[in-house]
Amino acid sequence: MLVLCIAAMHTKSMNNTAEIQAERVAPRPRITTRPVDLCLHAGARRIDREQLALALTPNRTATWCPISHDSLVKEAEAGLNRAGFSIVQQAHALTEDAARYFGLFQVADLNAVESDYAFVVGLRNSHDQRFPAALCLGSQVFVCDNLAFSAEVKIARRHTRYIERDLPEVVGRAIGRLADFRTDQCKRFDTYRNTELGHEKAHDLIIKLLDGKAITQTQLPDVLTEWRTPRHPEFAEGQNIWRLFNACTEAVKGSLWKLPTRTQALQGILDGHCGLLSAAERN
Repeated sequence: MLVLCIAAMHTKSMNNTAEIQAERVAPRPRITTRPVDLCLHAGARRIDREQLALALTPNRTATWCPISHDSLVKEAEAGLNRAGFSIVQQAHALTEDAARYFGLFQVADLNAVESDYAFVVGLRNSHDQRFPAALCLGSQVFVCDNLAFSAEVKIARRHTRYIERDLPEVVGRAIGRLADFRTDQCKRFDTYRNTELGHEKAHDLIIKLLDGKAITQTQLPDVLTEWRTPRHPEFAEGQNIWRLFNACTEAVKGSLWKLPTRTQALQGILDGHCGLLSAAERN
């Protein structure tokens, strides 16, 4: 009987403790998400996460040590988890020969709030030595699935024999910049929305974007069309930098492998126009 009483008291105590702990834990805010769609971007085929492990990695040479696509993704997943970020959506793509990989993670943290865009981490890797493994920090506008990257951290300029040893540290350092990036990106998009832009100034800026290689000559007509008559009514409400930004990101959707470079150039030029860059950064 004594044993039964003690057990009952212990169970009641545990239940009370659990109730107190539940009261102390603040409910997580609802996070708006939307599936990441790499199918909108040309030059790659979308694959499942499990298929990525089946992609073969070339043999090492004396001067080149390729990273498997799967290893890079696993390290990014582990790094995001260690930093306290939640992966809410992900997508992966390979070229037909599996030589080039591009992946996206929508990420959120406990302080995330509902918005019309999501923060994303992009990964890219190549086995044909066309570009080094890299981690990109960017955003995705929900209404149009447009992607833009504001920063890129190269995992290694060359795939040396120490790349696998250094991979966790380099990836962790890049992910560590996410908090500052989130603050900067929120400020950037708010400024874009509040910076008015007439047709004449917009046309001048579009030429600057062309000269700065943020867009190509073949994309120029699409940018002008999206600026003048946006396909998404959300961007037609006013003539501002936000409207031009989304006109450009709509036009560059077909350049998956060049997307980080082009959209970084795009935001650099638009930031300069809005006064978000210092004089030293503009020069």
